[in-house]
Amino acid sequence: MIVKFFDLKKNLKNNINFYLLYGSNSGLIEETINNTLKPNLSINIFNYDESEILSNTDEFKDGIFNKSFFDKDKLIIINRATDKILHIIEEIIDKDIKDLKFIIKSGVLEKKSKFRKFFEASKSVIIIPFYEDNYQSLTSIAQIFFREKKIGISAQNINYIAERAKGNRINLKNELEKIENYCQKKKSIEFSEITKLTNLSENYDISELVNQCIAQNKRKTLHILNENNSVFEDNILILRTFLYKLKRLKKLKNQLEITNNVDTAISSYKPPIFWMEKDLIKQQLKIWSLSKIKLLITQVNDLELLVKKNSEVSICIMNNFILENLVLTSN
Repeated sequence: MIVKFFDLKKNLKNNINFYLLYGSNSGLIEETINNTLKPNLSINIFNYDESEILSNTDEFKDGIFNKSFFDKDKLIIINRATDKILHIIEEIIDKDIKDLKFIIKSGVLEKKSKFRKFFEASKSVIIIPFYEDNYQSLTSIAQIFFREKKIGISAQNINYIAERAKGNRINLKNELEKIENYCQKKKSIEFSEITKLTNLSENYDISELVNQCIAQNKRKTLHILNENNSVFEDNILILRTFLYKLKRLKKLKNQLEITNNVDTAISSYKPPIFWMEKDLIKQQLKIWSLSKIKLLITQVNDLELLVKKNSEVSICIMNNFILENLVLTSN
């Protein structure tokens, strides 16, 4: 019997002893087992890998059928199950052992899988498919997290974190846990802190690439472009880094008009600017007018949408943008 994971609680019944959880979303599978199945099935848990059972089949079956090491109310979890173990599961189901429950975990099962067909056709067992998280589901998880933890963060930065999790909620939750620990004495978090704190962070070359681009240092920019082996996700990170640094430059430009002192504007900026960046930022402030910075921010926002729609040629799009609009442009 097929059950959606969000309907599983409603379908937990005493007469159902076998649950097959399969699919690419291992993070959601683990969540479902820990939060829904284990609390409702048993606290006495035994874990097996399919390979262990197949190499010691007689011993495994003897232990179950003779109850030599089982008392009442036991839960067996079988990991990495495939069609190879189906005949053993069928034999156990035929024995109709009332006080024994099974959670069987598997990866992606094709429609032709005998295991999948058996569980889908039988009303005495439950099969739950788990598909990969999408951008919307990961964004929702992140939004709920920051709302519950009362951590201030922009929608753009939430989107950035969700995108870089690469469809994996385990990755996402690991990074959210780091942010929670970091924000124990803080009420908000900025993009620069996120990139330095988590494994989603910009590497040195990306930060340097963006700084050198905005400073219009052609030789250094071309050197970094030639040395890097970028992938699609790197282009999104480059664009987000551009946005962060351009918005920072816009604020500095506004402050400079008030103070008329570049050192004062830079030293008073929050969060503090790393000392190694200060000379480059001074150079950038000389090059770019406020109107040009605003225009460039708009262009970068538009470029992100274009890159996402054309992931196959995103590296070419990104490189062309850097060369045409930043390196080869005079202001």
